[in-house]
Amino acid sequence: MLVDPANLTAADHLDAAREMAASNRPFLAYLLAEEAARLTADPATAAAIRAAFPDPNLTREETD
Repeated sequence: MLVDPANLTAADHLDAAREMAASNRPFLAYLLAEEAARLTADPATAAAIRAAFPDPNLTREETD
């Protein structure tokens, strides 16, 4: 079943972000969460979404 991306809601993006996080794909989770936050009208809720899925490029630690 194909879905038009224009019809996806913030909840759809957030569900997908959770799935990507659970499957150890943090950057995809971050991108999906950013889109969910963008589609969210309430600034506090958008901030909470962004806090739950931080940019993995900013939080990763280098190891030798």
